Amino acid sequence: MKSRHLVDPELEALLKIITLPPVGEHNYLEVRAMEMPFPEPGDDGVIHEVKAVPGPAGAPDIELRIMKPAGANGPLPVIYHVHGGGYVLGSAKDYEPLNRHLVPTLQCALVTVEYRLAPESPHPGPVEDCYAGLKWVFENAEKEGFDTSRIGVKGESAGGGLAAALALLARDRGEYKLAFQHLIYPMLDDRTGTSSDPHNYVGEFIWPVEGNRFGWASLLGKAPGSDDVSPYASPARAADLGGLPPSFIYAGALDLFLEEDIEYARRLIRAGVPTELHIYPGAFHGFEVAAESHVAQQAYRDTIAALTRFMAPRG
Repeated sequence: MKSRHLVDPELEALLKIITLPPVGEHNYLEVRAMEMPFPEPGDDGVIHEVKAVPGPAGAPDIELRIMKPAGANGPLPVIYHVHGGGYVLGSAKDYEPLNRHLVPTLQCALVTVEYRLAPESPHPGPVEDCYAGLKWVFENAEKEGFDTSRIGVKGESAGGGLAAALALLARDRGEYKLAFQHLIYPMLDDRTGTSSDPHNYVGEFIWPVEGNRFGWASLLGKAPGSDDVSPYASPARAADLGGLPPSFIYAGALDLFLEEDIEYARRLIRAGVPTELHIYPGAFHGFEVAAESHVAQQAYRDTIAALTRFMAPRG
């Protein structure tokens, strides 16, 4: 293995637990049915509700999983969350344990959208589902006790890519103003893995190039790296990143998305967007599941600090 010697020793055990096979046309339904190794939440004082809300025009309703802290007073800031899964896997329920703790910790609402997956629903289905859910959050804010000045998007992996695409879509449609985008190793660029100059030390673990190509081909309905790819599918294709909300990005140094994430952060900064970027040495895709490791704890502290700042009351 080319990069095994670079793995943080505290993350070695995680590689033995997560044995996700390379995802492709032959097995994506089987992988989709696998249980995620996330712990069930305890009694954390979180009020949980699932609602079906209108989807995009002509499309089915979508499901939102809404969590609020028990006994909260006043309008709450909102994290509008988009789950990961390479555009072809995952569900809002699967990823809930990774984010539920934010509700009592930050005294905020967490709303996770159940978007349609590719290849059954290629672009623009997933991002339009996300937009429809965001529309419901803004338009029902008063009834739900949400503060519309403190609503931002958060996502990991493909969910980070969709969150970034959603931020672009919200900016360009001009209907709703986001307070932040919080992107965890986001899947932003369909051209990753199509270069003649690949990075030798990324993408060996958890999410390799082969699965990445399948995920993008499923979303786009054509080969990744093709011409005329929409920035609302692949945010790295956006010509202009100006006017986006304050941004936070992190990735592991061994993650396949390392260079596309660094480049997106660089372009955000060049466009005048306040941007915070963290790269964690020895970390691969999904490393924060090893919650007791020092690197995961550092990522958690960085996440909490950024979200606390993003969701501070506007004065």
